[in-house]
Amino acid sequence: MSDADLMQLYSRRILGLTASIPHQGRLKAPDGTASKRSPQCGSTVQVDVTMAGERVDDFAQEVRACALGQASAAVLGGTVLGRTRDEIAAGRDALSAMLTDAASPPAAPFAELEALLPARDYPNRHASILLAWDATLAAIDAAREG
Repeated sequence: MSDADLMQLYSRRILGLTASIPHQGRLKAPDGTASKRSPQCGSTVQVDVTMAGERVDDFAQEVRACALGQASAAVLGGTVLGRTRDEIAAGRDALSAMLTDAASPPAAPFAELEALLPARDYPNRHASILLAWDATLAAIDAAREG
């Protein structure tokens, strides 16, 4: 990877998102918890949720990932409250399609994921980018089961 490629991949916008990840930490009494790890890079994300019916009422995340995974978690953290599992799954699927199928960036409320468009050319980073989304969906599933 050339220096120019690295500069594009780790843009100011991405680095700005990593500095402001919302809802960091853990919840005291979550309805559901899940942890996901990327075997490729070792990134991990642990998510706690509380639910109000079908909607995420409270959310916390511990993110140990590269800047791209952190930026993705920041966008998720800024949009997750009040969302249903289906809405979060649609955002995750749109993000994955943007990265792998050359689809357009996700629409609002997940439009900020467009900042991750340069990562399309780096498939080894995709798993880390999707971790927070996968952990959130698994935490919601755990809350539904529990």
